[in-house]
Amino acid sequence: MTAEQLLREMSDLAGPFAVRVAATLRLADRIDEGRHELADLAAATGTHQAALGQLLRYLVRRGVLAETRPEHFELTDVGRLLRDGGPIGRRQWLDLDGLGFRMDMAYAGLLHSVRTGEPGYAAVHGLTLWADLDETPAAREYFDALMRAEQRRTAPQVARLVDWAGAATVLDVGGGNGGLLAEVLAKHGHLRGVLVDRSASQVAAMSTFTEMGVAERARFVAASFFEPLPEAADVVVVSRVLSDWPDAPARTILGHCAAAAPRVLVVEVLQTGQNPHFDLNMLVTVGGRERTVAEFEQLAGSAGLALADVLRGADGLVVLDLAARS
Repeated sequence: MTAEQLLREMSDLAGPFAVRVAATLRLADRIDEGRHELADLAAATGTHQAALGQLLRYLVRRGVLAETRPEHFELTDVGRLLRDGGPIGRRQWLDLDGLGFRMDMAYAGLLHSVRTGEPGYAAVHGLTLWADLDETPAAREYFDALMRAEQRRTAPQVARLVDWAGAATVLDVGGGNGGLLAEVLAKHGHLRGVLVDRSASQVAAMSTFTEMGVAERARFVAASFFEPLPEAADVVVVSRVLSDWPDAPARTILGHCAAAAPRVLVVEVLQTGQNPHFDLNMLVTVGGRERTVAEFEQLAGSAGLALADVLRGADGLVVLDLAARS
């Protein structure tokens, strides 16, 4: 690929919007149901037939669909990913009416973020992502589903990698819907846990505790991790939280964790090259950033914590085992 071709590909907006329109119209599901003809697809989606044909033929050129005979369309392997039953809500993320699109549109505020260090999301939408979730129940439900999907991948690893033998109580700070804490308690019956997060997460967390059979050993406390934590514990876990924040607020969070327990576990997923956009995603959506293990260690040190061990799992998962300095 030439430099000019690479630049054209990087700056092209037709592809990102075409695939999102296809996802919003649920074209993959319509085709999967047996509607292959252009006229049938236009009727099923309530669209202008000729304009829909232009979209479909563009998607053919990009490998999302195949036109096996005139105005007859089939799904390719790429197109199948856009079905409702595709992997981890891919179609829902691309839906123009959903939270995923609102998060993606935060890139329209990238210039603002680069100039100020602040999230582009608020500059574009007029409120932060967190406020948007509070005001939009459907967005909160979808966000919680995304987090549950992510926790199903990471929580079993954390439960297995960490030595929990010397602990009796675990405080999960910013634990959202409770998937990680529930997994740890389910695998280690001697532990009791407290999840600390904003009140908006309480219903989802208590449902998770009940579903996982740990409700008798788990509690929810509504509080902000920007204030001193309301309870003490043997171990504090802060999972997938610090990347949401620049250094100063992340240091505050870690300082409150250090004051609440002698041991702090920072759980993060380091980027493995599969998602080169992660750092910019964090910047434009919430004003956060990607960090290396060395950068996390430095941040922890500034909050009064010393690195005792680094535990590594699959797909970039890392657990930094930190001890509060005496």
